[in-house]
Amino acid sequence: MKSVLLIGLGRFGRHMAQKLRELRHEVLAIDRDERRVNDILPYVTNAQIGDGTSEQFIASLGVRNFDLCVVAIGDDFQSSLETTALLKENGAPFVLSRATRDVHAKFLLRNGADDVIYPEKQMASWAAVRYSSDHIFDYVELTAEYSIFETAVPAAWVGHTIMELNVRQKNRINILATKRNGKLDPLPGAAHCFQADETMLILGGNHDIQRFLH
Repeated sequence: MKSVLLIGLGRFGRHMAQKLRELRHEVLAIDRDERRVNDILPYVTNAQIGDGTSEQFIASLGVRNFDLCVVAIGDDFQSSLETTALLKENGAPFVLSRATRDVHAKFLLRNGADDVIYPEKQMASWAAVRYSSDHIFDYVELTAEYSIFETAVPAAWVGHTIMELNVRQKNRINILATKRNGKLDPLPGAAHCFQADETMLILGGNHDIQRFLH
């Protein structure tokens, strides 16, 4: 369990606060808007009305005691930038800030953010990959070179085992799991026989995966 300070309770901040609490982390949520603070109270450990750009207010929070500080402000870049800088100045060990444009991400990193999340860009990339193919059901980009994809089992593989197909050597991909009727079978063995109603989670280089999928 981690202690999390989350500043900004727009749609992104609200959803993040609820998910963090669902994961059993302690969350202190902050926003200038009293209505937003009242709305989030049932879902977090505590919530306060406050201005992240106020040096006095940030100093009063004891930010160095939080494992993670999240700046989820998306509609006011100047406030996001000032809040990020103040958190680091007051000893916050790790600050994650939300960006809405590429230039914002650069400035946030220069002004103290340890990492930046860019939800619109990340969701757009995910949607482009997910919906540009009939065979991809989900994917996670691990690095610029490697990803995990959930994809349909090729028709030619049905009735054959992983060993028979020599998957890793022929396709340069690793099968992390198979899924059937919502049930996940992690790390299937070489004797696993593919079925028509299965999907599979594969790991590999993006170039190798794209070649396999097409």
